[in-house]
Amino acid sequence: MVRVTPFSPDRLRRRPDIESAELVAVDAADRLLLDTAADRLALGGGVATINDSYGALTLGAVGLWGGTPIRVFQDGVVHERALALNAADAGMADTYRPCPLDGSLLDGVATVLLRLPRSLDELDEIAWTIAAHGAPDVQVIAGGRLKHMSVSMNAVLGRYFGDVTAGLARQKSRVLRAAEPRPTSTSTFPRAARFDVGLDRPLELRAYGATFGGAALDPGTQLLLPHLRGLADALPDDLRAGKVIDLGCGNGAISAYLALTHPDLEVHATDQSASATASTAATAAANGVADRVRVSRDDALSALPDASAGVIVLNPPFHTGSTVHTGVAHRLFDACARVLVPGGELWTVWNSHLRYRPVLERTVGPTRQLDRSPRFTVTRSTRRV
Repeated sequence: MVRVTPFSPDRLRRRPDIESAELVAVDAADRLLLDTAADRLALGGGVATINDSYGALTLGAVGLWGGTPIRVFQDGVVHERALALNAADAGMADTYRPCPLDGSLLDGVATVLLRLPRSLDELDEIAWTIAAHGAPDVQVIAGGRLKHMSVSMNAVLGRYFGDVTAGLARQKSRVLRAAEPRPTSTSTFPRAARFDVGLDRPLELRAYGATFGGAALDPGTQLLLPHLRGLADALPDDLRAGKVIDLGCGNGAISAYLALTHPDLEVHATDQSASATASTAATAAANGVADRVRVSRDDALSALPDASAGVIVLNPPFHTGSTVHTGVAHRLFDACARVLVPGGELWTVWNSHLRYRPVLERTVGPTRQLDRSPRFTVTRSTRRV
C-alpha cells in the first residue's frame, strides 16, 4: 500500500454542475465523514463511496487509505463528470473506478463511505445492496446534514444491519455507523404503482430508490398529460412524425404516456440519474412500449447536436441536491433552445410561483399557456427562427 499526499477538499469545484456563491462542492458533513472514517480506512480492506457529489469523499479517502482504486457509485452523471474533472485537476484520475450500484461496487468491500440521501427509499435500496454484496465485516459510515436527517434513517439501516449507532453532531452534521449485515431477501425495487390517466388501461409506473417522486404521478405531470394526447395534432406537419424527447424522464410517466397515445412516435427518454433511466426503462416495459422508448443517461442533452430535435417535453426540477435553485431549470431551457430546430417546440410544466414564462420567451421563443392550476403551469414554446 502506497501512501499518497492527502487531498484538500477546498480545491474542489462543482463544474459542470451549476456554480454560484451559495452552492458549495464540499460541506461540513463531508469533512465530518472523512474525519470519522480515518481510523477505519487505516485498517485497509476494499473501500467504496456512494453519493459522493463532487469528489470530497473519494479523493479524500484516497489520501487517508492509500490503496487504489476506490470503487465509486454516483447516481448523477453530472456528479460523475465533476469527480472526473476534480480528479484530473489533482492528478488523481487513476485512483478510483466508477461502478453501478450492484455487486461490482461492493464485492469484498470492507468500508463504505455514504453521503446520506434525503429519500428513505433511496437509502433502503442502497442499504439492501451493501448488505447483499459487501464483505461480512463491511462497515457503513454515513454522513449528512442534521436538517436532512431523521430517526427513520436509523430504522432503515436497522433492517439490513444488526448494529447501527449515531455519532456526536458537529457543525450541524452527524455520522451514522452500520455494521453486521443481516441476511437479505429479494430486493423490493423497483417499486410499482398504477394510475388512471384516461387510457383504456391504467398507466403502470416503476421506480428505483433514487428516482425523484418514486412510483408516483406528480401533480404537474398529471396536469400536463392530457395536453400531450393532442400533441401530434397541434404540431406543424413537418414535426408530426419522428422523435419526441422526454428530458428529465424520471419514472417514465411522460415517455410511456407518449408512446401509448402516439404509436407513430419514437420517444427518446433522457435523464442524468442512473435510477431514473432504469425506472423509465422498467416503466416502458411494464406498459408494453419498450420497443418505442429509447432511454439514455445524459446531462442536459449534451450528447445531442444543435438543431437536431423537433419536439421536447420537460417537467424541470426546481432543486439541485437539497437546495432549491432556479438555475437548474434555466440550464435545461438553454439546452432545449440549442437542440430544437427552428420552429421546433418545447412543451413544459412548471411550478407557477417560479414564473418561468419570461425566461422561456427569452431563451426559446414565443410561449403560450395551455393550462394552469394553483400550483402548476403548462406552456408550449416555439423555437424562434
